[in-house]
Amino acid sequence: MLIPHGAVIAVVDGNTWQLFRNAGNEAAPELTAMETPILVEHNHSVGGSHASPHNQDEAAHCAAVADWINRQVLGHKIADLIVIAPPRALGELRHQFGKAVQHVLRRELAKDLIGRQPADIIAALRSK
Repeated sequence: MLIPHGAVIAVVDGNTWQLFRNAGNEAAPELTAMETPILVEHNHSVGGSHASPHNQDEAAHCAAVADWINRQVLGHKIADLIVIAPPRALGELRHQFGKAVQHVLRRELAKDLIGRQPADIIAALRSK
């Protein structure tokens, strides 16, 4: 897969997340770590749910990540987005993404890559 220059890669799981930007070109990507904002996570998105506290925390985390991404896309700060997350977290994110995010989303990868090196992330994106 070609990764557009300037694309933001969000690597998310149920507890934490990381952001990278492609500082290279499409054919030779070079991921650089971005500062990952601290999010305020509320369980309001899962109110009344019978889910376990862990699943509620995961849903709240994903909702906060999606909210931040939605605001960045609407503010024209993200034009190309790639999201990498385990299947459950990816499902939560999809549920929370707005239409604007759908227009800039270039790829989703259902995999847990939190804490991995940029070279591992690039390899995972190229493997499909």
